[in-house]
Amino acid sequence: MSLGELKTIVAEPWADWGLIDSGDGQKWERYGKVTVVRPEPQAMWAPAVADWSPDATFVPGSDEDGGGRWVQHRPVPASWPLTRDGVRFHASLTPFRHLGFFPDMAPQWDWMRDRAADADVLNLFGYTGVGTLLLSEAGARLVHVDASKKSVEGGRANASLSGLADRPVRWIVDDAAKFTAREVRRERRYDGILLDPPKFGRGPTGEVWRLEEHLAPLLADCRRLLDGDSRFLVLTVYAVRMSALSIGELLRQLTADLGGTVECGEMAVREEARGLLLPTAIFARWSKD
Repeated sequence: MSLGELKTIVAEPWADWGLIDSGDGQKWERYGKVTVVRPEPQAMWAPAVADWSPDATFVPGSDEDGGGRWVQHRPVPASWPLTRDGVRFHASLTPFRHLGFFPDMAPQWDWMRDRAADADVLNLFGYTGVGTLLLSEAGARLVHVDASKKSVEGGRANASLSGLADRPVRWIVDDAAKFTAREVRRERRYDGILLDPPKFGRGPTGEVWRLEEHLAPLLADCRRLLDGDSRFLVLTVYAVRMSALSIGELLRQLTADLGGTVECGEMAVREEARGLLLPTAIFARWSKD
């Protein structure tokens, strides 16, 4: 098994989301009827449109660890519903500069949905559950894990909004690494695993997560939850200091005995104004087909 050439997967605009324009270190997006401007260091070019008119703009803090605030130019609801492939979920102006989900994940969701029928899937760092519900709607049984009680509650609310509250989903508030290690000891197996870890985070009882330090051991435990009949593992990383080739090689070595294919590369979103691609993250994924 070899890695092959780097791959770029692109999130195209859909009815309830799109990247309107980008440039000068910012991006202008639409989320349903609400438009927002957020910082985007990768948008180093000039924007296509001279005058943006968003409903809200995120103004970052002065420290490197993040922070900042939203400035509303017109009133924005506390939350509002969006739809993707029949799944409904809430968007909101969160303190973390995003809006409660990550639209650039759409191609990964679609790729996993094609492999999700009658599958047992583990979603680590599952956040507000949009990916969980899309896989559930496609016929999978899910274990959704996130260290944030508020995020898991948001996932449950999205399930109710989508009419999927009765689907087989276990909503678990736990540290992803500790939960995965326990699943290994229980000799559990999964058909698919999705992990979308942050650069830094804390578990529900103060556990510290550092991507560069903890990703490799967590991925090794994830491999122990797969077997020859498993179908996929998807890893997405938003840390700019890592390379797609490095996480691709890590995954290739861990899954070499399973056969199948490992792909790695960049994730991007397509701008509506000019069709250019704005890079957002790197990924590596293994599949048996």
